[in-house]
Amino acid sequence: MTRRAVTYTSYLGLDQLLSAQKPLSVGEDGRPEHDELLFIVIHQVYELWFKQLIHELTEVQRTLEAGDTDRTLHLLNRVLKILKTLVAQIDVLETMTPLQFTSFRDRLESASGFQSAQFRELEAVLGRRDPAAPRGHPEDSPDRARIEAAQGRRSLWGSFLAYLAARGHALADDVLARDVTLPIEPDARVQDILVDVYRGDADAALVAERLVDLDEGFQEWRYRHVKMVERTIGTRQGTGGSAGVEYLRTTLFQPSFPDLWAIRTRL
Repeated sequence: MTRRAVTYTSYLGLDQLLSAQKPLSVGEDGRPEHDELLFIVIHQVYELWFKQLIHELTEVQRTLEAGDTDRTLHLLNRVLKILKTLVAQIDVLETMTPLQFTSFRDRLESASGFQSAQFRELEAVLGRRDPAAPRGHPEDSPDRARIEAAQGRRSLWGSFLAYLAARGHALADDVLARDVTLPIEPDARVQDILVDVYRGDADAALVAERLVDLDEGFQEWRYRHVKMVERTIGTRQGTGGSAGVEYLRTTLFQPSFPDLWAIRTRL
């Protein structure tokens, strides 16, 4: 049997990809509301970037635990570029006015960004441990399983601490063996080690700074996302019965790596 040649369309799965946008609204002229396609495309692209971020950060954890500084820095730089792209997409979405969003919002019914399993997994990779996150999905569902699995694995911060220990930095045994299912909490002992890292281990300090960049970039995206939602729907309840802006505000200014921020005044 002759194998068909790989083409641009078949390699990228464009037939499936470009048919995955299915607006639900119908305007007065019988056609879908013009802006619904933009809304769908932006969020589908977000999901693709979330997939890539999880892919990259999983590899960052591997390279950290393997002690590969150069590869880790290269991958973190890529992650930072992706985060900048995510922020820039908000600029595009904000070209849609509140009235334009209202024209099709009711069609979303129970659909909500809170249901993004990939985003919840990404949060878990960065150390967030929210027991409500998996409960937003049906029991025995693949989405719930992936969130629970991510919350049960070592986070990126844990991999960084293992990297420091392998470089001879004397982290306490209970720090390295901490329960990975618990959220990251500031630790004065870790902060003492980090100060020494910055003063005496240039390569590890550079990795630490890239993690600060990552943390800041993720917080920047959260802030822009909150303001985009606020300017679009105000403080009204979000789709799917979510708390909307009021909940999103609670996620602001919560660093993923608090110890890296706590040492700033000591450097």
